Amino acid sequence: MSTSEPTRTVKAQWFLALTIFLGLGLVVQASGDNSGDTVPRSGSGDDMEAEVYCANLIYAEDKTSVCFSDDFLRVAREETNIQAHPVFEAVRLESVELFDYPFAVMSGEGAFELTDEQLTNLKDYLAGGGFLLASSGCSSEHWNTSFSSAIRSLFPDAEAVKLEADHPVFHTVYEVRRSRYKSGGPRLPHLEAIQIDGRVVMIWSPDGLNDTDNAGGDCCCCGGNEARSARKLNVNILAYALTH
Repeated sequence: MSTSEPTRTVKAQWFLALTIFLGLGLVVQASGDNSGDTVPRSGSGDDMEAEVYCANLIYAEDKTSVCFSDDFLRVAREETNIQAHPVFEAVRLESVELFDYPFAVMSGEGAFELTDEQLTNLKDYLAGGGFLLASSGCSSEHWNTSFSSAIRSLFPDAEAVKLEADHPVFHTVYEVRRSRYKSGGPRLPHLEAIQIDGRVVMIWSPDGLNDTDNAGGDCCCCGGNEARSARKLNVNILAYALTH
């Protein structure tokens, strides 16, 4: 699909160009515990000095994620050549500061409604080079409904496409062939994507990629059907966003 020229561009686009130019060597340097869900690749690559900062969005009035684990940033930093800053930074969706971040996470529970200012800023952010990883906390149906409505209003001509097993996002760093879930048998994780001019700008999991086991505090899956391989999937999604 085509969009009008965005009013701003993401300042970190220089990092995207640099990683593509160097090939980045997106390879797992330590195998870790795959728990039967994933298979790491092996190899080597050049070290990078620049850090990638990831935003944890504050949206609607004051909604944000407190139970989306940022541990995948540590894993990406330790096991690949992505120099990810190991913790999220809280960023308001309507703020100009959002354009300092190449990658943003949006999660939560319950119904919400974005303001016109937030909708405009999100559209400009995605069209200007940013990437959004969206995930409903506890597989919240009300959150999923609100999020779907917001995306349809932003991109009425775009269709969210369910990603199949051969999509690169399942293979960028880890080979994710299936995942355990809190309920039901192992299966390929449900991921949906939105593209702008052939570039994937958003990946959304209606089941949840929050990795609450590593989120600390009182966080839990709360009856939702979260993917157990969420941490490795999030590493993959980060790597994919920085190289495509």
